[in-house]
Amino acid sequence: MVALLCNRVKLRICLSGGGDNGKKPIVSVKGETLFRSDIEDALPVGVSGADSIAMAKAYMEMWIKNQLIYDKAQQNTLSKENIESLVKDYRKTLVINFYQEQLLQEQYPNYRLQVLDAARPVSVQRIMWDAVKGTPNNIYVANPNKTGLHNYGTAVDVSITNDLGVPLDMGTPFDYFGEEAQPAKEEQMLKEGKLTQQQLNNRKILRSVMNRAGFLTYRREWWHFNACKLSEAKSRYQVIP
Repeated sequence: MVALLCNRVKLRICLSGGGDNGKKPIVSVKGETLFRSDIEDALPVGVSGADSIAMAKAYMEMWIKNQLIYDKAQQNTLSKENIESLVKDYRKTLVINFYQEQLLQEQYPNYRLQVLDAARPVSVQRIMWDAVKGTPNNIYVANPNKTGLHNYGTAVDVSITNDLGVPLDMGTPFDYFGEEAQPAKEEQMLKEGKLTQQQLNNRKILRSVMNRAGFLTYRREWWHFNACKLSEAKSRYQVIP
């Protein structure tokens, strides 16, 4: 269905001018409408014509897919009370994320925060735990029986991208299992030549922004930041099943 809907849309209409201030509707799904301005705002500045068409099509396909999934989820979802509680927490997350972006762009106007992971259901946590259980890598994944901060929506994994959308070099990929990813081992890794000074500088920019926004650094992962301690999360928030 997604492909069929997309094939019916003339992408050149949504990317060309027309004097409609971007409010020209492109496609409607389940009562929601995607406008030309929505696609334009999602495209990077300076992207070529051919690339913009490909990116616009991908964005539109994802938008349509999300609308269909959301409609299905509304029919088979948690109680209204639980949903409202999650929405309230998510609204707080959006405000905090906006504040983090402001802090970053005060010093680095061309940089943007990239959210890699955030709220995580315990069901997903269990899958991740099963993959590392009984191995040395289990120190990087919270035991779902004890839960972790991601399971309460109070932890976030982030990085930074430049104005082209390219992630800054942090020395390791996201979710890397090894000492090179650990902030507590950075000076040692620098001396051993496993990290460069530029990679450490990039990490320090990320930590500075997140710490100023009130997040706590995690000693084993450069990308992971906590909004509070686990004991506080357990007392204040609902776990995500």
